[in-house]
Amino acid sequence: MIRAGLCSITFRALSADEVIDVAAGAGLESIEWGVGDRGHLTPGDVTTARRVGERTREAGLVVASLGSYFRCHPGDDVTPLLDSAEAMGAPRIRVWAGEKGSADTTGDERAGIVSALTDAATRAADRGVELALEYHGRTLTDTPESARRLMEETAHDNVSSYWQPTQGADDETALAELDIMAPWVSTVHVFSWWPVAERLRLHDREALWTRAFERVAALPRVTDALLEFVPRDDPALLREEAETLRSWLHVAAASD
Repeated sequence: MIRAGLCSITFRALSADEVIDVAAGAGLESIEWGVGDRGHLTPGDVTTARRVGERTREAGLVVASLGSYFRCHPGDDVTPLLDSAEAMGAPRIRVWAGEKGSADTTGDERAGIVSALTDAATRAADRGVELALEYHGRTLTDTPESARRLMEETAHDNVSSYWQPTQGADDETALAELDIMAPWVSTVHVFSWWPVAERLRLHDREALWTRAFERVAALPRVTDALLEFVPRDDPALLREEAETLRSWLHVAAASD
């Protein structure tokens, strides 16, 4: 069954040990560890990565992935991230397709990102690590059509995609985007924002998420559904949010 997990950046103000404690206390199964300026790890700091990975497993949790801000620009070096992933025991690194929307990216810029992503994916495969693209605005995955095209252009077995509801998208639009991205989805970022970026409790978009997980449960590559953001960044809410997520995953698995 798909693991219910947590993105460590949900609680940036907490230490890595505190994140592990709240995740384990909420009955979650996995953690995506943020790496970079906004995360708990520094790319290439293998000592910390190894310690946090060991501490995660000691608490009965799985390292789902590294959540990076690697943008796949030509010349960007993925080596420090691969070193951290290997030291931590992370099977996947989340990366980004540039930092401009698809409509604002030239053909040459797009080709450069595809080339950089392909090269990084090949190097990652040599280290036993998968790359997965963030599905997000202001990148080449800002629309499902551009994201699908990017996956087809890259055409690399070692590249998958995350999925999350586009900000402001109603239920039907979000589900249609998921259907387009379904062949490549390996991880889901889970949160309930409405009508744009207002943070709601998870159950406030139950109609969306129960239908989304019915689809996700049938996708063979998906390993983790990761809670990302809670109202007011309040760790006290995590236990109930985790219970909501687990209930949806159990229902979806039973109906698959």
